[in-house]
Parts: sequence; C-alpha cells; structure tokens
Amino acid sequence: MSTKKVIVTIAPTGGMATQAQNPNLPITPEEIARDTYDCYNAGASVVAIHARRASDGLATCDPNVYRDINERVRAKCDIVINNSTGGGVHGDMIGEASDGQWEILWEERLKGMEAGAEMCTLDATTIIASFEGKELMMNTSPSRSRRLAEMMRERGIKPEWEVFSPTHIVQDLATLLKEGFDETPTYVNLVMGVHKGFQNAMPYSPRNLQFMVDCLPEDCIFGASGIGPAQTPTAVNSLLLGGHVRTGLEDNLYYRQGELATNQMLIERVVRLVREMGYEPATPAEARQILGLPLKNVAVQPDFALA
Repeated sequence: MSTKKVIVTIAPTGGMATQAQNPNLPITPEEIARDTYDCYNAGASVVAIHARRASDGLATCDPNVYRDINERVRAKCDIVINNSTGGGVHGDMIGEASDGQWEILWEERLKGMEAGAEMCTLDATTIIASFEGKELMMNTSPSRSRRLAEMMRERGIKPEWEVFSPTHIVQDLATLLKEGFDETPTYVNLVMGVHKGFQNAMPYSPRNLQFMVDCLPEDCIFGASGIGPAQTPTAVNSLLLGGHVRTGLEDNLYYRQGELATNQMLIERVVRLVREMGYEPATPAEARQILGLPLKNVAVQPDFALA
C-alpha cells in the first residue's frame, strides 16, 4: 500500500507583515528565492509568492518584480510557483477614493497574472480588510471573479481558490466551477483564523473547518491555512480530514508565543507533522500530478516554462 502524498505549501512573505514585525521576513527577490529553496529542500512542493517593492518593502503585483522572483526560484528548483492576485494591504496595492474610502486596487491585482506562474490565487469574494486604521475593500464582485477566472484560463494558469467562509464556497466558487472555469481537480485553500482582520472570515475550530470541507463541490481537493496561533492546529486538522497543508511567515510570524519564526522553522515543523501522521510530503512533480498540472484545455500556454 502506497503512502499518501501531501502537498506542503510555503507562503514566505505575504502582503501584510513587515520586517519591523519580524526581521526574518524575506522581501527582496533574492531573499524570497533563498527561503523558497531552503523550504523546498525541507519538503515544500508549492510556493505562494507575494512581491514587494524594492524602495520600501511594501506590497506590489508589478509583473517585473514577480518575474524576477520567479526566475530566481526556478533557477534553484522546480517547486510549483503560485503568484498572488490579492497583492496586499499597502504599497502599490491600495488607493483612496474621492469619498475617503480605501480599496485594494483591482487594476494592480490583475498584474499578478503576468509573470508566467503555474498557479495564481483567485479570491472570488469581496471582503473588508482592517489594517493600520484603514478599512480596505477588496472588491471581487461576481463579474470581477469571472474576469480573473477567464484571464487565468487564457494564460494556462491553475487557480488556487482562496475562500474565507462557507458562503464563498457555495456561492462564488460553486458558480464559477459550474461555468467551467477550472479543470478538475479543483484546488481550494481554506483560510481559517483571519476573522479579526477580514470581515466575514471564519475563526478556526475543528467544527468550522469540517463544515467548510463538507461544503466543497465534487472533484475538489483542499488545503488549509491557519493564521497566527491557528496555524499548527489547522494543519493537523487538515491532515485528519484528508487535506493538504500550508505554512510560512505570511500566515504566522511566531514559532511559539514570544519566539519569532523563520520560514525554515515553520516548514520543518509541518513536515514533521505530515510524517508523524504516516504521510509523506509530495515532491513538486507529485504535486503537479495531484493538482492536474500542466493544464490541458487552455487557449494560451504560460510564457514561463520549467527549466
């Protein structure tokens, strides 16, 4: 009987935290590529990349920055590259409207698809993120969700559907899947524990995660992301439910209370959990097989090939 393979995703940077909060946070292309390679060697098979500006380390979806990161990562290893179309809560990603309301800018988010990644995050939902005294709307209306899905399909990009509550699954995700905007298997990232900063997000509990898994459409596979102290319990619970796991400084800056983490520390811990539960981390090649990569039915192939 073969050992089950688990996709382990490393999210090294994110679009929110700063090096003032944790000096181990990688923000330059060189730093992100270095941490990604170290985590690949420790068992990661997918990297969820957010880009940062060279000037001040704040968030951007500039495709030139993404391309620099992607090329540096690909020169080191064959890990699956997943670029964000959420961007972040500062830097290039936000703007203030004439009425004083702040928004995560739609036009900037679209740029995340232009650096040839195999996967991109697709947040098919509208949320309000509270950050540093600002309320930031991430407006991903049904038409915008459809546009993201169309653009990914045209570019041969596999969506990683990020959902924060059961409604995101049964409304936005289910609608777009019914319209044929992904090839099976569908990969869904269930984000747990970000409710203090993201309106309509779900806190982590075993019952909440179980309910979200129960809401998934057919032909879905899932991973789970626990934010902050929910990170390790969410990973264990996801494994118990047959899912995959994610870790990294994007989601959690601490190894334990009072001790700042590194990406390497976090990936080593989650890989130990995977193995202690009798599974084995998937290699990038195995992860591509599980995810259905490369995509088959696409009009345009991505412009960034594996070395």
